[in-house]
Amino acid sequence: MPSDTTAAGTTVETSSGLDVVKLGARIGAQINGVRLGGDLDAATVAGIRAALNEHRVIFFRDQQHLSEDGQYEFAELLGHPTTPHPTLTSTGVKSLAIDSRHGRSNVWHTDVTFVDRVPSASILRAVTLPSYGGSTTWASTVAAYDSLPEPLKRLAESLRARHTNRYDYAVTAAEDHLDQEYRREFESTYFETEHPVVEVHPETGERALLLGSFVKEFVGLSATESRALFQLFQQRVTRLENTTRWNWSLGDVAIWDNRATQHYAIDDYDGSEHRKLTRITLAGGIPVGIDGASSTVIAGDAQDYSAAESLPRAA
Repeated sequence: MPSDTTAAGTTVETSSGLDVVKLGARIGAQINGVRLGGDLDAATVAGIRAALNEHRVIFFRDQQHLSEDGQYEFAELLGHPTTPHPTLTSTGVKSLAIDSRHGRSNVWHTDVTFVDRVPSASILRAVTLPSYGGSTTWASTVAAYDSLPEPLKRLAESLRARHTNRYDYAVTAAEDHLDQEYRREFESTYFETEHPVVEVHPETGERALLLGSFVKEFVGLSATESRALFQLFQQRVTRLENTTRWNWSLGDVAIWDNRATQHYAIDDYDGSEHRKLTRITLAGGIPVGIDGASSTVIAGDAQDYSAAESLPRAA
């Protein structure tokens, strides 16, 4: 494999032989020369999994051949697809439409953390794009944890947070950009789950901050104290050094490790512009903190959304 520096980043050598171009020191890589679909060989799939574990989010250009079925068949090679969403059941059978006509959820979040079985990964495909803007930014929650001073690491490790689908911590009523019918469906079944604030990644053994806009409160703390701590930790997540930004082209596919990232869809295009992407999520296990304690359900049953994956945990 070549190892020269390109305009996009640095090409890194991999045992799988994939052409992986690193986009940042802490997060992000582009993989070239792979035609995604359900017919990929096992070595290529293994290489994609390894790149995802290392770089947190990976991108593929020029996948215009992919249909929803092809995206789903590819997802099946990486894991077990969930139903599109725990509550949004009217938008599709295989994928969830991330459609600006339903609103613009421009807040930092990890997907579906209000259920106990947090998805392991998401696969997003660009279908319709505005003529300008509409990029997406991802942040490494592993890098965020690693950058904490030791006293804050110990504090985070001792905390648990409650996540719900009826409480976006970062959004006020005036800032709510979701269509009200869409929001009613989103909130139609109430889910609340208590997660460790620091999750141990089941495959890499790394520690990551498990937060995002579905956090309602920290257990045992007041609303004021919870908000202050939430902002303190979130500011570590969203430091620019911990992020990568992707400017979409039609046919692009992004895959991110939902256990090691947050993301933010940037609302920088006018209302007359249309943006639509299709998302398929892969089933994940129930998060575990550094003390070995798992997440616990407060309200809601996510069995119809997905089975909880039981993966061998890293030593």
